[in-house]
Amino acid sequence: MQHNNTKKECKKTNMCQMCLMPEEKDTGVRERADFCSYCFKHGKILFKGTRKEFQTMVYKQMRTDGVSWIMAHVYAWMIRFAPYWRGKQTID
Repeated sequence: MQHNNTKKECKKTNMCQMCLMPEEKDTGVRERADFCSYCFKHGKILFKGTRKEFQTMVYKQMRTDGVSWIMAHVYAWMIRFAPYWRGKQTID
């Protein structure tokens, strides 16, 4: 059974539709309420690639920023549930 309320929940809590970052954790200036300042800038989505590549990039950046490997792994894994990625890549 697929839940269609994820997008509504992300909008309600102002989470990024692409990486699930909550608005309060975003230190940049958001151009759109549904994307963080890292994912959307100058009127376009910044990342071009697959979800798996995005997850790897997020994991590496979080580790560089000092996040523990387990937390970085969990957050990167959760990206698969972000509304932006639904239906874009199904192979893991």
